[in-house]
Amino acid sequence: MNLRKPPLIRGLPLKLTLVLALSAACFLGMLPGTTAPAQAALFDSALTSSMFTASFDPILAGLPPGNAVTDGAALLRYSLPVDNPEIRDVQGGLEGLSQWLRSKRWGPMKRDIKKVERLLDRKRDAILASVPAGRQQQAVEVVDGLVADLVPIREAIEAKDKEGVWTARKQMLDQVGKLEELMVNGYPFEVPAEYDHLPQLKGRATVKFTTSQGDVTVVADGYSAPVTAGNFVDLVEKKFYDGLPFIRAEDFYVLQTGDPDGPAEGYIDPKTNEYRAIPMEILVKGDRTPIYGYTLEEIGQYMDEPVLPFNSYGSLALARPSDDNNGGSSQFFFFLFEAELTPAGRNMLDGRYAVFGYTIEGKEVLRQLKAGDKIISAEVIDGAQNLVQPKA
Repeated sequence: MNLRKPPLIRGLPLKLTLVLALSAACFLGMLPGTTAPAQAALFDSALTSSMFTASFDPILAGLPPGNAVTDGAALLRYSLPVDNPEIRDVQGGLEGLSQWLRSKRWGPMKRDIKKVERLLDRKRDAILASVPAGRQQQAVEVVDGLVADLVPIREAIEAKDKEGVWTARKQMLDQVGKLEELMVNGYPFEVPAEYDHLPQLKGRATVKFTTSQGDVTVVADGYSAPVTAGNFVDLVEKKFYDGLPFIRAEDFYVLQTGDPDGPAEGYIDPKTNEYRAIPMEILVKGDRTPIYGYTLEEIGQYMDEPVLPFNSYGSLALARPSDDNNGGSSQFFFFLFEAELTPAGRNMLDGRYAVFGYTIEGKEVLRQLKAGDKIISAEVIDGAQNLVQPKA
């Protein structure tokens, strides 16, 4: 095989195909104990196997067209359980400015902001109609704020001030996110009773990590992964992660932590002296409730898209043994997504591991952290009230 001039497989270079294969191979040994040579052997076998193209061809053929969403904050907005096309159109108009900003196309920016302005004016009542009565006043204030924010973003576009547009856009999108959260009316589904013994996050929580290299802030999404996110937030509240080292750090791949001192590879509940095992939990787009206990591949849904995909740098996911879907516990990893290496929207991790949140601040710190660096402290700074403990 001539790697100096990679052949194309369904329109993608072999180099990219190999990266996808390596992603799957490396993650077979997510928990400590899998050595680098073993990973290398898996990679070598993928290179020489006659099944290589046949195994990965269907996935590559399913790569979605267009620009996939790669911003963690945007993914969190889109994953909220709301059904209001008008506010989604406002969000889409603002999110879409990023492509024009990259190419400095000021005309399309003006056009899209004009559309957002018309929506906020003509569809105001339709937007507010999705907000429960008790939150109407808050929602009115947010909509009024969005209208006021149109002034600085238009001025920045007129001045061709790229940084000014980025700043104004972020402020407006933050307000859109607040408005969409106000639209969520109760929790959208019931978690199966068999998981009632586990903490659950019925909403969202923001966690700040103070590390030896700086601060990292993440949002755990209990709307899509209540059991996985609930376990994580509960352990943060218990100060479980304080002082723990990062045990695995691979550039452009993963940064992993959560392995406690001693022989246990997860959290041991002091009340029962038993290992707390967390089930695989994946919510698929279009489904009302998550799938528990199985990877999407195992149930023939490997082409389905999770609501929380591995699309963003700093995607937060639960680690687990390679032979036990339901054996995760305290260990988690940040996925160090790089668009050039792992195509957003259809990578080898979606549906195999459970994402439960995204990094919203401190991505530059994730790039600096290495094995041996430590979490000095972890703190829930917002949303602690959404954590529901098991009934005694």
